Amino acid sequence: MEIYLIRHTTPAVPKGICYGQTDLNVTETFEQEVTSIKPYLPENIQTVYSSPLQRCRKLANALFPQHQLNLHDDLMELNCGDWEMQPWDEIPKAEIQPWMDDFVNIQVPNGESYIQMHKRVSLCFEWISRQTHPAVIVAHGGVLRSILSHITNTPLRESFDAFTCHYGCVVKLISEENTFQHEMLYNISLAGKEWHRPSK
Repeated sequence: MEIYLIRHTTPAVPKGICYGQTDLNVTETFEQEVTSIKPYLPENIQTVYSSPLQRCRKLANALFPQHQLNLHDDLMELNCGDWEMQPWDEIPKAEIQPWMDDFVNIQVPNGESYIQMHKRVSLCFEWISRQTHPAVIVAHGGVLRSILSHITNTPLRESFDAFTCHYGCVVKLISEENTFQHEMLYNISLAGKEWHRPSK
C-alpha cells in the first residue's frame, strides 16, 4: 500500500497573513509548480483524496485530470476562526499569547486547536489507509504534518521542527507491517520562507 501526500501550491495571499480554512486561490506560478511535482508521482494511482478548498482541489485536478476527486472536509487546514485573514502582527498579544504558549491544546477563538485538527485528520487518514490500492492525498501543511506525526508518533508540538513541508511537496508513505515508512520525494521552496506566526 502506497499513499502519496501532496501539499497545495503557493496560495494567493500576502506573507504575514493568518489563513487556515479561507478558500484562497493559487498564484501565477501554479503551472510551473504543477510541472515540478509531476515527475515524482507514479502512474498507478487509483484514488485521489483532497481537501475541498480550491488551492488543493485545483492541484488535484491538474495532476490527475482523469480521476474523480474524493473531497473530505476533514482534510482541511486548521480553522483559524476569528484570526482568518488577519495580519499575524495585528492580533492582540493578550489574545494570541496563550495560543503561542500552547498551540497544540489552546483553541483559536471560534476556531480549532491543533489537537482538534489532528484528531479529525488522523481518523480520516486511518480510513484512507485501510484501502488496498495506491492513493493520493492533496492537502495542507498542517494536515501533512499531522499525518506524519501520527504515523511516527512525533509529539505535535515538535511537528513543525520535525517535518518541513514546502508548498507542492510530495511525501511517499509505504505500508510495512501495520505501520508506515515515509520518504520525502520533492520539497523545494519556490516561494521563500513562509510566515505563519507573529514576527515578534
